[in-house]
Amino acid sequence: MRTVTQIVVVALIAVVTIPMSARLVPGTRPWLDRIGLLQPLTVAGIVPEQAAVDAGTSWTTNSAGNSVAVIAGDVKSETLRDVITAIGSGRGVQAVDLSFEVTGRLDAILVAPGDRVAVGDVIAELDAGAARLAVDRARLVLEDRQKTVDRLGQLVQSGATTALQRQEADLALQTAKLELQSAERDLSDHKLLAPVAGYVGLVEPQVGDLVSSATKITRIEDRSSLIVDFRVPERVAALVAVGHPVEATAISTPGEVIEGRIVAVDNRVDEGSRTLRVQATIGNADDRLRAGMAFQINLVFTGADYPSVDPLAIQWGAEGAFVWVVRAGRAERVPIIILQRTAEAVLIEAAFEPADLVVTEGVQALRPGVEVTVTSPRS
Repeated sequence: MRTVTQIVVVALIAVVTIPMSARLVPGTRPWLDRIGLLQPLTVAGIVPEQAAVDAGTSWTTNSAGNSVAVIAGDVKSETLRDVITAIGSGRGVQAVDLSFEVTGRLDAILVAPGDRVAVGDVIAELDAGAARLAVDRARLVLEDRQKTVDRLGQLVQSGATTALQRQEADLALQTAKLELQSAERDLSDHKLLAPVAGYVGLVEPQVGDLVSSATKITRIEDRSSLIVDFRVPERVAALVAVGHPVEATAISTPGEVIEGRIVAVDNRVDEGSRTLRVQATIGNADDRLRAGMAFQINLVFTGADYPSVDPLAIQWGAEGAFVWVVRAGRAERVPIIILQRTAEAVLIEAAFEPADLVVTEGVQALRPGVEVTVTSPRS
């Protein structure tokens, strides 16, 4: 009685597990087909019909010694790309901090923050009353010295003066001219002029403040284009050169790529960070970018061409990565070295032959030397 019970239990387990394995474990379908159960289970609806067809067209043919149906394609070629990403800060192509060269009281501010100025525009003025008086005084002295020289020139003809007196008068005239130039220069220093074209920054001092050469009045920045300062690892130091294209993306506006070019490369690698300082220029014709912004910089270095395969083709074994290829109608296992991965392809080193087809689907049933039939991908 106990033996009968065990037989019944085993039969019930078989009744339950065989249909489930036929549905869930594709590897059991060839075995079910060999013992004659696959077709009855398909007719009864326990095994999906498509699964039975798949088993009959791939697994059963393989077990019978016929060809294995796979999906394969030609070996493509792509260029190896080394992309270096760095973060840098931008500044105007020209930027100048402005301050007066003389000490004085601020008399007028002729611009407002954000104004665009041209070269030579007056930014601010100091109280120049004393400087004007000094110019007027220097002019009077010059006129007097000139009259003295003219008078002595007339007396020389009559012999009423000496050459020494004429020489001293000429020296005094030249000295007066220099003093006038110095006074005029001091007067001009009371006006602060824009040395470059650009946009005016914040103006900290106010009218009436006493300022000196150490007092920053404002900053003018030409942001028609920006210079981005960044660093690259020393391993690409020999590849970076002036004129190399870059792609810049402002951190504040991701997705907007700005084309640029390298304009300067430092002459030494920083020993602490093992990086090389590089500067690139990017356009800003629409004036959307500002100095001080952070940018992500991408530099692309291209290398040699290498075989490119679908990521699905990459397999792994005890000896490393490999792919299956169809060579002369049969499956061959080709070891590979992975060089670079992208979302669409994998660049590899491998000993391919010209007519090789790389298998992307159906690799589970392949063995070295098995006959292969290449089919079209399912729609």
